Amino acid sequence: MKILVATKNKGKAKEFQSMFENLGVEILSLNYIEGSPDVEETGVTFEENAILKAETISNQMNIPVIADDSGLEINALEGRPGVYSARYAGIHKSDEDNMKKVLEELQDVEDNNRDAQFVCALAFARPQKETLVVKGECKGQILREKRGSEGFGYDPIFFLPQLNRSMAELAKEEKNKISHRAIALEKLKKLINEEDLLWEKP
Repeated sequence: MKILVATKNKGKAKEFQSMFENLGVEILSLNYIEGSPDVEETGVTFEENAILKAETISNQMNIPVIADDSGLEINALEGRPGVYSARYAGIHKSDEDNMKKVLEELQDVEDNNRDAQFVCALAFARPQKETLVVKGECKGQILREKRGSEGFGYDPIFFLPQLNRSMAELAKEEKNKISHRAIALEKLKKLINEEDLLWEKP
């Protein structure tokens, strides 16, 4: 059984693969599909962007597709970077640039006002079937400097008080139990069946 995940982000694809391992499901990213379509994320919410990506690619390729849209919401920044998390410092900027911009914007914000949450919306689109949508959140705080070398994105500056570690200080197995993506995926697993995952390589 295979699932196409609508991402070219290798870190994200690896997370999905780890989460599906015990189900015997192979995760394929858009890097695997020659000439895969690029879908412009024009939605104003994580759910809208996830649905847009999943349905566009599923309809074009006539296969089941999981798409996620995820990011960081910081309360003191009125929810920013939100849906712009991956390109917060500019379209061609890096994770490092994005983190630097966030830390600069929070420079004068007190420690007790740095609450944030990682948010993930997952959409599972299948030909001629209703799209399934779920959402997961992981709450924490924004550090003043990076900690840890695991993960990707904003993980090094996202602190988990209950574990007294940043997301980037967690082993893959630990992160895949508590992350926003893991929470959303557990919800999705309860809604899908084996027939949803059968498809031939295009």
